[in-house]
Amino acid sequence: MNLKTDQSGAVSIVRVGETRMMYPMLADFSSTVSGLITAGARNILIDVSPVTYVDSATIGCFMDLYRTISGVSGRIKLSGVQKRVETMLTMTGTQNFIPLFTDEAAALKSFGA
Repeated sequence: MNLKTDQSGAVSIVRVGETRMMYPMLADFSSTVSGLITAGARNILIDVSPVTYVDSATIGCFMDLYRTISGVSGRIKLSGVQKRVETMLTMTGTQNFIPLFTDEAAALKSFGA
């Protein structure tokens, strides 16, 4: 999976470089984010700007990462959420746990960065 990690102050940013997030590629994504949490990251922003499709396994992965980071008093948020992806996430109630933002600046600001 095409991923890039950046840092903006106290926020670790994981940039997804794929148009579709689906089961076969989630292992790389999950291990990257889990590695950041293990290394001490407590504020994680996942930039899904190019993503136009997520499957149920991706939503499950997001929720697993939410539980992991919540267990260490951290926060995870999504930015660049396109309408189709937002529909999938809101249909499943994911936005009740993981805040969704259309742009990165607003997401970073919400962390207090």
